[in-house]
Amino acid sequence: MKKLVFAFVLASASISLVSAPLLRAQDTITIKDPAEYNTYQNAFTQKDPQAKASALESFLTAYPQSVVKSAVLDSLIDTYQGLGDADKTLSAATRLLQVEPTNMKAIFWSVLIKKSQCGKTVNQKTGLTSDPQTCDDAAVLAQKGLVAPKPAATSADDWKKLTAGTYPAFHSAIALDDIASKKDTKAGISEYRTELMLYTPEQQQTGPGLADTLQLAGAYTKPDAKDLAQAVWFYSRAWNFAPAPMKPQIEKAIEYYYIQYHGKLDGLDDIKAQAAATVFPPGTFVISPKATPAELAHKAIVETPDLSKMALVDTEFILANGAKEDTDKLWAVLKDQVTPVPGTVIEATASAIKVAVTQDAKDSKVADFVVNLKKPLTDKEIPTVGFAFKIPPATALVGTYDSFTQVPATDTTSASVQIVLRDGEIQSEKKKPVPAHKPAAGHHTAN
Repeated sequence: MKKLVFAFVLASASISLVSAPLLRAQDTITIKDPAEYNTYQNAFTQKDPQAKASALESFLTAYPQSVVKSAVLDSLIDTYQGLGDADKTLSAATRLLQVEPTNMKAIFWSVLIKKSQCGKTVNQKTGLTSDPQTCDDAAVLAQKGLVAPKPAATSADDWKKLTAGTYPAFHSAIALDDIASKKDTKAGISEYRTELMLYTPEQQQTGPGLADTLQLAGAYTKPDAKDLAQAVWFYSRAWNFAPAPMKPQIEKAIEYYYIQYHGKLDGLDDIKAQAAATVFPPGTFVISPKATPAELAHKAIVETPDLSKMALVDTEFILANGAKEDTDKLWAVLKDQVTPVPGTVIEATASAIKVAVTQDAKDSKVADFVVNLKKPLTDKEIPTVGFAFKIPPATALVGTYDSFTQVPATDTTSASVQIVLRDGEIQSEKKKPVPAHKPAAGHHTAN
């Protein structure tokens, strides 16, 4: 199943950002040059945002070393952000950091914008980014923001509000960089969990809190940090608070991973209800895992009265996944027995035919049976790739069980088996004889 991919939310409106007091010429700093002072005043009194941005930029061009440069850049950030111009907001923030390297507003907007740029380059299939430098830049700035000192002019209460609004965004940016750029999913999960702990219950249910709950759920499905029970919990948590249009997509993910882990859907509604109450699962939370392939193989061996009559796909499943005791027991029955091999031809030569029997083998175009022929085929007799052998009396490929080789599971593939048969031959379709024509009653033939 394709992984869920959600847009990274640049939800500045939901974050309460309390800026440090702006420097003002009339009460904090004295601008000695009357022309500079008038230009400054003119820029700050503009009512139209575009005109104000232009006037502020003109001031910086005319007075690049002004004592109020920080205040002007601070105002530019607000103005460009109000205009919705991310590139110019980032430019103003970058310039302010050159003057004040630990300015929290400049760090915050730089992180938020660079994180958004990073998110746009993340590949939906791999989860990796094609622009790691932008992700790294956002993370470096986020780390800087987490250790930035409180400015002397900022009260302890304002600093507490400011960090409450910015720290979650910083952890989110670091998490994205860990997963999408550094390929360290476990580190990313730790950052997302830290972020969610910093939100109030209301903030966890909307905006960045909800978006990163989904990101956390997805992270738990990745091979290097796979924990499907946790994934199901956080997808369920997000499902409870997601907008209606998003719920069906999230629910598909919940059910997919729940079945993958548990085997069926019983108990899932209870988990959804529990997840609505708290963002993190309680310590007692567990999902019973489904039976392993080896356990299923053993069950089939125990419950099948006559192993010689077992369906071919079940035979293959047991040989691929069973413990040695079970595969030995089955193979003792199959060895040297003749069997038809219904499947699709993957490759064929005069001496051997490779066939895909199970649906997984057909989908991946990989042969799970190799039939070595008793007699070489002529060029005309060699079946074409894609030809489907059936069960007799249709055209069938038959052979004698000779050997098998287990192929262990990997992070991306299930366990499989390649079964080799000897003395193979193609049996042509046996057509029913055409009955002799009998004349209808009253019909006479000519003498």
